[in-house]
Amino acid sequence: MSLIPKKGTVYVVDDDEAVRDSLQWMLEGKDYRVRCFDSAESFLSRFDAREVACLVVDIRMAGMTGLELQNKLIESNSPLPLAFITGHGDVPMAVDTMKKGAMDFIQKPFDEPQLLLLVERMLEQAKESFAGYQSAINRDALMARLTLRESQVLERIVAGRLNKQIADDLGISIKTVEAHRANIMEKLGANTVADLLKIALGPNAAKV
Repeated sequence: MSLIPKKGTVYVVDDDEAVRDSLQWMLEGKDYRVRCFDSAESFLSRFDAREVACLVVDIRMAGMTGLELQNKLIESNSPLPLAFITGHGDVPMAVDTMKKGAMDFIQKPFDEPQLLLLVERMLEQAKESFAGYQSAINRDALMARLTLRESQVLERIVAGRLNKQIADDLGISIKTVEAHRANIMEKLGANTVADLLKIALGPNAAKV
């Protein structure tokens, strides 16, 4: 039986110990798993990108700021939903962070019902986002199993090229193309061409 509360994990990053303690007490009381960090740097060194979670982070901190942390997560394509803790003077800055994808911002002092509702909303988004993120990681791992030539053949299959056309494109025999197709199907675990296209195109498969 898992000891992790079913409601999910909330990362709290704030250099103010009193704020961390307050948030931890509040959220653990509602059956969330809470992991607190006193800096953005310590969070990044221990953050598990595979975990379904959300982040509550202070905008102004010593060292790396909450804004800089947001930019780091954006650069790494992290699907982690986040919200900012702000003082009154930080509100215009917090609004700007929402344009970059932040879910919301919480003003001090905290309104408990508002905070809990926000965390619940972020974790719901996290479940959807992380499912897509994990799917992309799995897809990338499968695609990495292909040789360069197999990748070239797959690219042309996706483009709708016939075996003869692929053979002409790559200067190889039709039998070699067929052998590559068979290897590609096996490596990607595809039973049909439709399966192959779904794996190769990923999220774009529905648009085709």
